[in-house]
Amino acid sequence: MLHTMSTTPETSSARSAAEVNEEIRALWFRTGGTLTMDERREYQRLVLEWAAASPRPTQAA
Repeated sequence: MLHTMSTTPETSSARSAAEVNEEIRALWFRTGGTLTMDERREYQRLVLEWAAASPRPTQAA
């Protein structure tokens, strides 16, 4: 049986892109720029959450 990992971030409450970005910055600061595998997974989850919360650019006609 194959299990797939969802690329949709799971959040209990919607946070703004700025809030998620602040958490990303704190992660990098806390680790000194070197991530363990667990921290890398956390970073990837945060980036997906940030992307989902970011405003979508509108396309010009």
